[in-house]
Amino acid sequence: MQAVNNADLAGLLSLYDEHAVLIPTFSNRILKGRANLQPYFEKLASKDDLSIALHEKTLHIEPAGEHLVTLSGIYNWRFAVDGEVLNFEARFSYIVDPRKEAAILHHHSSQIPRAI
Repeated sequence: MQAVNNADLAGLLSLYDEHAVLIPTFSNRILKGRANLQPYFEKLASKDDLSIALHEKTLHIEPAGEHLVTLSGIYNWRFAVDGEVLNFEARFSYIVDPRKEAAILHHHSSQIPRAI
């Protein structure tokens, strides 16, 4: 979140493993490999007033095997669309390997649908 809020695209990409998978919030494509994540994040970073914030008390961290950890929760994306700043609540899940510098192996994020 700090990398997004500081417009640090290089720092953000460095968190993802070279072969990471991203199922992004604002795309209908599954992105595989850091090189394929870059255009998505560049487009997102071009949005005016871009920021992201974690919803309090929604972060869950759980071990997933001997060396992996899962993180999940809800965050709020905020950026301008046609001059109007909008909020996009989304749920997320990560699989990370804390032993690695580029620890994110898998990241899924999707907008929260309206309740039925």
